[in-house]
Amino acid sequence: QVQLVESGGGLVQAGGSLRLSCAASGRTFNSYPMAWFRQAPGKEREFVAGIIWNGDNTKYADSVKGRFTISRDNARDTVYLEMNSLKPEDTGVYYCAADYARWSDSVHSTINEYEYWGQGTQVTVSS
Repeated sequence: QVQLVESGGGLVQAGGSLRLSCAASGRTFNSYPMAWFRQAPGKEREFVAGIIWNGDNTKYADSVKGRFTISRDNARDTVYLEMNSLKPEDTGVYYCAADYARWSDSVHSTINEYEYWGQGTQVTVSS
């Protein structure tokens, strides 16, 4: 069982930066590939970025490549999302998630491949 708690969201102007954190409970956090998803009002939840269990492989949505960076600290049971050059279209609720496939070297980008989810943190980017 893994419980996930996101933090770091807020209101920021376009061009600004935020750093999201996702703290995990559970002794086996370091075995789970992790990802960030987001959901804008009236839209479906979408993949943003993912990282495998040891941090050696990452994947990003085209819309955030070059602006967002996902990382993890297994000693702290935490995954991060550094977001730079934010745009109004980045607005939404950001969720972290843990993959079903422990120890996988692949980053999955579909919702049904993730077993555990946090409650989300709101990110609002004003123009």
